[in-house]
Amino acid sequence: MGNGIAHVCALSGYDVVLSDVTMEASEKGLATIERNMDRQVGRNVISDDDRTAALGHITLVAELKDMGDADLIIESASENEEVKRTIFDALCPVLKPEALIATNTSSISITRMAAGTDRPGKFVGMHFMNPVPMMKLVELIRGITTDESTYRVVHEVAIKLGKTPANAEDFPAFMVNRILLPMINEAIYTLYEGVGSVEAIDTAMRLGANHPMGPLQLADFIGLDVCLAIMQVLYEGLADTKYRPCPLLVKYVEAGWIGRKSGRGFYDYSTDVPTPTR
Repeated sequence: MGNGIAHVCALSGYDVVLSDVTMEASEKGLATIERNMDRQVGRNVISDDDRTAALGHITLVAELKDMGDADLIIESASENEEVKRTIFDALCPVLKPEALIATNTSSISITRMAAGTDRPGKFVGMHFMNPVPMMKLVELIRGITTDESTYRVVHEVAIKLGKTPANAEDFPAFMVNRILLPMINEAIYTLYEGVGSVEAIDTAMRLGANHPMGPLQLADFIGLDVCLAIMQVLYEGLADTKYRPCPLLVKYVEAGWIGRKSGRGFYDYSTDVPTPTR
């Protein structure tokens, strides 16, 4: 998702410094941005001049220490709190005292992560929806210690990016995933218990509930590892058995079948047309 956030920020005129785990990964992210902007030009969403100007706003850096001049950091690492904490530990010593940190977490406590930094008042949740260039919503989440001025800044940034900000309180999975992921988990239980096949469940929800994408197809798109991580946050944070991750979801993640990005999940993506695996 980081490349999508960089994409919309650059198109909005912000100077963007992009960093990933390796320079190769950063270059891959930039290539994705270029391809997606090419599609937007082809659909007349943006002009070729817009594309050229936006790409001119993006700089790649090899290490986090090279981001010391940033006014706002938007962290978008995997949904793993320890990974995120490691990033914040590396960033905080090199950032300006007035720099803000926003995390794109989709479920983890903002208050708890903020407390591990040197600037809890300047720490906030800024949860973008995927794919970022297309989805209009951004959840903004204050931690207990988040300053009002920090919230106002990211609210203004979200609007400048062409997004609609929605305020969510700092509870596990916030709003969208508190509602969405239990539905996906229940769809996996429906498959696990033999109530319906992958194709039948997705067809039922597309045609019966008018969803643009079936829940199992959506799970593959999100990533089954991410779905499991969010369900674990809900289950552990709210201590309610209704959030227990389905054992089939756990098994798929253990097998490395985590959806589109691995080539297999509830669908097999080894051919041009994805085929259900159950």
